[in-house]
Amino acid sequence: MHPVAPKTTHASPPVPCPMSLFWKLSAAGFAATAITYGPARMGFGLFLPVFREEFSLTTQTAGLVSSLGFLGFFVGLLVSQTMTNRAGPRLPVGSGLLAATVGLGIVAAAPNTAGLIVGVSLAMTSAGLSWTPFNNAIHRCVDDDARPVALSCVSTGTSLGITAAGLAALLLALGGVSWRVCWAGFAAASAAALLVNWSALSSVASPAGRPPRGGLRSLGEAAAIPLFVIGVCYGVTSSVYISFATDWVAASGGLAGLSPNAAGGLVFLCYGAFGLIGLFTNRMKSVLGLAWLVRLLLLASGASLALVALLPASWAGVVASAGIQGMTVMTTSAVLAFWSERLFPSLPSQAFTAVLLAVAAGSVLGPVGAGALAHAAGTGAMFLVTAALSVATAVATRSSRIRERPAAILGADAAAI
Repeated sequence: MHPVAPKTTHASPPVPCPMSLFWKLSAAGFAATAITYGPARMGFGLFLPVFREEFSLTTQTAGLVSSLGFLGFFVGLLVSQTMTNRAGPRLPVGSGLLAATVGLGIVAAAPNTAGLIVGVSLAMTSAGLSWTPFNNAIHRCVDDDARPVALSCVSTGTSLGITAAGLAALLLALGGVSWRVCWAGFAAASAAALLVNWSALSSVASPAGRPPRGGLRSLGEAAAIPLFVIGVCYGVTSSVYISFATDWVAASGGLAGLSPNAAGGLVFLCYGAFGLIGLFTNRMKSVLGLAWLVRLLLLASGASLALVALLPASWAGVVASAGIQGMTVMTTSAVLAFWSERLFPSLPSQAFTAVLLAVAAGSVLGPVGAGALAHAAGTGAMFLVTAALSVATAVATRSSRIRERPAAILGADAAAI
């Protein structure tokens, strides 16, 4: 592999990190991603069957709305990096949670499709703003040995957010309560997370500083290509699943004993609950190695998509599909976080932003393309084609290309994860 840019940067000196700060940052990041990657990012797919009835959405229109939301995510990533460099992690995280609060509130009160689109797009922008700054904060404030644990905690906050959102949707559907009440609750939870994060990040509010001179060019080196390719594939497959799985289950008649409108709550409850396995990503990587872990995650994603394509009316098939997808998404998120940090230790936030831009590009293309494919060939066929993409990527993945940077190159940041 080519050596990374010199470790010398123009960033502020590292902030001393007592154990209390480690837990404070981990908990704050967990709360931020629980909201922004939970109801703010997943809420549209979770409630799509209801939105179809409320706003007369077609599958193609639903795909377009979802893609516009992911475009907001893409823009949020770009804005977040600029904010982090100039003002530190606190401002982009706070801005993201503010966007989530306002966007979720707009959806709760949306009178028409235009209001729905504005609210969904603003809420999904929050995910782009709020996650990557934690890579910078943790890199600056947490010892190298503890970083993978902290990063896994942050990324797996998504699981709690999705589990809570799914449970709330399920209970409200069973109780006949309006979906608008649920979204108002999401907005209130987002406001609480905003207050928690604004306080927790006060100790790392200084500017992150400019990246090393010429350092950004290293992001284009050969060692990073598999990281970005897998990011795009992950973006396509995960966005297609969260956008259409619930709607497909409901359109297929739902599950025996459960109303079609409650199916979404079950899907995302399983998705989030099983996704908590992402907390053990570092241990799985230690046992399997990075290359095999990545390959197995791609194959598992393909299996999940195939299951929902073929067994949308089966309890076992839907629960297994949602659970496997949740485990895959949360574990892959954690892998991308520490893989990028290990490849580019002098560019922790910039590298992760670049990876998430690849994910966002796949997420923008995935739903709109899937919506068109579903219209032409059927939703089941669309899911099978998406599954084939994930499997093909796994088959094409070469172990020799998926490596962490050797300790000799990492220098002070080379402790094994």
